[in-house]
Amino acid sequence: QEQLVESGGDLVQPGGSLKLSCAASGLALDYRSIGWYRQAPGKEREGVSCMDIGDGSTVYADSVKGRFTVSRDAAKNTVYLQMNNLSPEDTAVYYCAVPEPGRTCRDEGYLEVWGLGTLVIVSP
Repeated sequence: QEQLVESGGDLVQPGGSLKLSCAASGLALDYRSIGWYRQAPGKEREGVSCMDIGDGSTVYADSVKGRFTVSRDAAKNTVYLQMNNLSPEDTAVYYCAVPEPGRTCRDEGYLEVWGLGTLVIVSP
């Protein structure tokens, strides 16, 4: 069974940093695109980043560009989201998800495996 589990969410002060993890089982992340998404209270879900297996690129939402970085540890079958200079606007539940094999994570219509999410709260 393919499964993703996020962890690392916490309460952090503005300007602080957090590193989220997305651990996979039942699937090999080094052969799949993987995206991070978030949903803030009362708002629609938005894409944060997409590490695309097709062309090896990683794209970020404008709102996080320069502050968030995605990395992958193939040995641990885990992807990370390093978040720096956090602001209250980053408060959300963060999810990782993978699309169908061979598909990009830039199109949420292809996403087929989701984690349950991890909560990040940025507050003084």
